[in-house]
Amino acid sequence: MLRNFKEVLAWARRPGQMAISVAVAQDKDVLQAVKLAQDNGLARPLLVGDAAAIRPLLAEVGLPADTAVVDEKDMKQAALTAVALVSGGEAQVVMKGLVNTSDFLRAVLDPEVGLRTGRLLSHLAAYEVPGEPKLVFHSDGGMNIAPTLAEKRDILVNAMVALRAFGIEHPNVAVLTANEQVSPRMPATVDAQALAEMAAAGELPPGTVEGPIAFDVAVNPAAARHKGLTSQVSGQVDLFLMPNIETGNALGKAMIHYAKAQMAGIVLGARNPIVLTSRAETPEGKLYSIALACLVAGGTERR
Repeated sequence: MLRNFKEVLAWARRPGQMAISVAVAQDKDVLQAVKLAQDNGLARPLLVGDAAAIRPLLAEVGLPADTAVVDEKDMKQAALTAVALVSGGEAQVVMKGLVNTSDFLRAVLDPEVGLRTGRLLSHLAAYEVPGEPKLVFHSDGGMNIAPTLAEKRDILVNAMVALRAFGIEHPNVAVLTANEQVSPRMPATVDAQALAEMAAAGELPPGTVEGPIAFDVAVNPAAARHKGLTSQVSGQVDLFLMPNIETGNALGKAMIHYAKAQMAGIVLGARNPIVLTSRAETPEGKLYSIALACLVAGGTERR
């Protein structure tokens, strides 16, 4: 169980430094995060982009002058080169810098140098909520708009595999819906039931997958008792699977704004973890995202 992001940083150090390939690295905010990751013993950077723009920023953020820089002025080609460093084994994590997200993801999925696995790419968010005993994970509130059942299965598999790398061997999963009644008028409940049945049949990674389940029941055993429900995960959820991007986006932002949660996130479904953070994210938030990616890249080596 990961209780907070300080533990994430500590655990991510255990396999030793990973190499992180930064696509179009002439971005001061990104380089500040990379510097924090290096200072915390998580990662050593491989910076791809316009060397003439990158090198002055090294001094500004405090990175060593001999930090590895691959000079590539064309942004799309720089993204491809950064991804190729990962697919070629020279780096274990790829991070988006000052490049358009669609161009970056096209490089990740490039048929020649990309990191395709055949699974859907999906976003996994981790939240540290004041007063809560452990980190809680949400997927997918950042990439997939209205996933089908097959896509939800991919999202769930991506997240459960990552949680295993975080030391959560048997995660409790709540497949969120508005209520617990299965109805074709509410397709998310039908999908939730199907995913729970897949888990019961051993078709998903180890874990307890429960759904359809409403948020109040998932977080509060008293709500489950009040509704006359028996739940194996109520009050002990590790991962919330979202029915759509609106739910995930709104719930995540509400947690940050009202509950003062700290959030970090990574993109899963490729052969290697991807760090793709908002420009508005703080350097510390980016650091925690890098740490999560390093944990996934390190897999079980840390244990």
